[in-house]
Amino acid sequence: MAEPVKGPASYFPSIEKKYGRPVSEWKDLIRSSPLTKHMELVSWLKAEHGLGHGHANALVALTLAEDSGK
Repeated sequence: MAEPVKGPASYFPSIEKKYGRPVSEWKDLIRSSPLTKHMELVSWLKAEHGLGHGHANALVALTLAEDSGK
């Protein structure tokens, strides 16, 4: 049996279903923002795009980790 997905990635199926955009589009949107700090980006996604805190946090964490090479 496959291990369940853990961490931020566990939110991705529900993010795509609830907000109608693939994770790749959210990452592109985050990268196009002039904001660079984690919580600034989370607040921006919540205020401008209506994401819940957990979903916004997961997307920002993934995107910043990818961009930092971690």
